[in-house]
Amino acid sequence: MLKQISPFAFNLTKNSLFRFLPLRTCTTSAPTGFWSHVPKGPEDPILGITVAYNKDTSPSKINLGVGAYRDDKGQPFVLQCVRAAEKIIHEGNLDHEYAPIGGPASFNSKAAKLVFGLDSAPLKEGRITTVTSLSGTGALRIGGAFLGRFKKEAKVYLPNPTWANHTPIFVDSGLQIASYRYYEPSTCGLNFKGMTEDISNAPTGSIILLHACAHNPTGVDPSKEQWEELSTVIKKKGHFVLFDSAYQGFASGDPERDAFPIRHFVKDGHLVAVCQSFAKNFGLYGERVGAFNIIGANQNETQAIESQLKILIRPMYSNPPVHGARIVSTILSDPDLTSLWRKEVATMAERIISMRTKLVEGLKESGSTRDWSHITNQIGMFCYSGLTPEQVDKLAAEHHIYMTRNGRISMAGVSSKNVGYLAKAIHEVFQ
Repeated sequence: MLKQISPFAFNLTKNSLFRFLPLRTCTTSAPTGFWSHVPKGPEDPILGITVAYNKDTSPSKINLGVGAYRDDKGQPFVLQCVRAAEKIIHEGNLDHEYAPIGGPASFNSKAAKLVFGLDSAPLKEGRITTVTSLSGTGALRIGGAFLGRFKKEAKVYLPNPTWANHTPIFVDSGLQIASYRYYEPSTCGLNFKGMTEDISNAPTGSIILLHACAHNPTGVDPSKEQWEELSTVIKKKGHFVLFDSAYQGFASGDPERDAFPIRHFVKDGHLVAVCQSFAKNFGLYGERVGAFNIIGANQNETQAIESQLKILIRPMYSNPPVHGARIVSTILSDPDLTSLWRKEVATMAERIISMRTKLVEGLKESGSTRDWSHITNQIGMFCYSGLTPEQVDKLAAEHHIYMTRNGRISMAGVSSKNVGYLAKAIHEVFQ
């Protein structure tokens, strides 16, 4: 028979109470959870840079890690055409009903016309399927899921180096990945010979990912003539091309020039897929608006592709958000707003280009005799500086300048105010 414990016993001290309890109740151990087998993953390297930058109290600190445009005062930039479009949308008293699985038809049409051009034969023939995506990352994920379901036997060849997120996107889509040579460290430029050799040696029918413009992270793009040669090489091997178009208009300031590789490949007969982002060129980072496009050989193929994309999207996120898509569609539907957008995207590109020039000039003024022409030869938001990981660490420790350890500089973080300081610091760590 169990002896009843008096309620007064709980007024005893902890040690006194424990004398009345079995010994086994005094031992404690960490609970084993349902997810105890899940290992802690590594921190995102870009996030780590931002954390270190935010902790730094130096007035001279510079963050060259984040890939988001900033104006010359280092502030986020909202395009005037976006503000105008938002006003039109607000005054339209629109509802917030679900978009179709593939997204708003008006946006899809405008997105396809922007990247393929109004005179595109597949566009006129109705052979392009376009679906709204969660920015460029979402477009790549849709493309990866589609390829993983219908071309799982084919490897995806990525440039070396490439945007870090490409690898997990395609691996998580159930695809095998490989790489082709792209960047040449000795020249800080393109290894075109190695690139074409690797693509030529890839098994027939491989999937080749190409950055349409402003290659991330290097800023190194093929020339017009090299793009044309690549088209010939890839067509001869029967490869499928997946373009990542994250910077149309933002790279050179000219949307048509930046779309040249895509339009040339299509004109050359390739049935390409294109992943679009409207984050950089419309400044819509947080709206997560993009598009996935794919060309079919005929109407039957196009209809089948569209049906399967919807089947993939439905369990993934059902349908996309509409606000960002409405902004882009409104701008591209209004000639005046389209004209304003073209001017503003050119202004953003020109600021980045001017910072490249000023950085090279600053390095020369600091006494550097190195050849820094790769900084101005590269294009887009990122510059592959040629800095070693050790030099990057030294820049952070001694000069409060933060960037990824591969030496990638986000040129959006460079301004008229800090470019001289940056140039002197880079010159010092190179000595």
